[in-house]
Amino acid sequence: MSEATVIHPTAVVDEGAELGAGVTIGPFAVIEAETVLGDRVRIGPHAHIARRTTLAEEVEVFTGAAVGNICQDLKYAGEDTTLEVGPRTVIREFCTLHRGSASSWKTVVGADCLLMDYVHVAHDCVLGDHCVIANSVQIGGHVIMGDWVIIGGSTPVHQFVHIGDHAMIGGGFRIVQDVPPYILAAGEPLKPRSINSIGLSRRGFEAETITVLKRAYRLLFRSGLRFSDGIARVRDELPDLPEVRHLLDFIENSERGIIG
Repeated sequence: MSEATVIHPTAVVDEGAELGAGVTIGPFAVIEAETVLGDRVRIGPHAHIARRTTLAEEVEVFTGAAVGNICQDLKYAGEDTTLEVGPRTVIREFCTLHRGSASSWKTVVGADCLLMDYVHVAHDCVLGDHCVIANSVQIGGHVIMGDWVIIGGSTPVHQFVHIGDHAMIGGGFRIVQDVPPYILAAGEPLKPRSINSIGLSRRGFEAETITVLKRAYRLLFRSGLRFSDGIARVRDELPDLPEVRHLLDFIENSERGIIG
């Protein structure tokens, strides 16, 4: 792979931008000062990379995306906040990603994510690795998302929501409370439907682990028990697997409440 940097003559690249090897910048793109573009980053036509944005190696930004602009929090007073995007993440057409606020000072998108067309990631969000966010998903401020999360298209995510690792949420449903890890969720209002068995299997989870998670799911969401009683039964009756502990810890530490 060529390590030559290629900048289209119509692009505007501030001399204060830091460009790695093999960067490609397309027609009419704008790269502001205090940006860092890692090796082999590709910036599409008419994309805008605002100041204090860091794109790690091999990030791709497609046509018309606006990456790293100031946040829409009315309390924002010009603080030097940042946006960080991890390696190999793909940001498709017309996505908008905002820098953090003084609350946490940064917005973070992990490695190997796919943000499809028109996705919005608001201030102070933290998205894990390998997330797939479908078209027109709108993510409010302060959302925390684990690894391997999938969110279907046209889904609004309320600010301060937490979404656990390996959760999968169907398209077009509002997410206004926390979604536990390993859960497949759908419906209006959003409810847990099952364990995300197919996704877990594809990612190498042992069949025994998936079976135990299914049993935990039934006790927590299908038994009619209060969460506190369901958690106690899971701890008493099921093997003490790390995945089970992670699920229970997420539920017990939820501040917005759990879906369903």
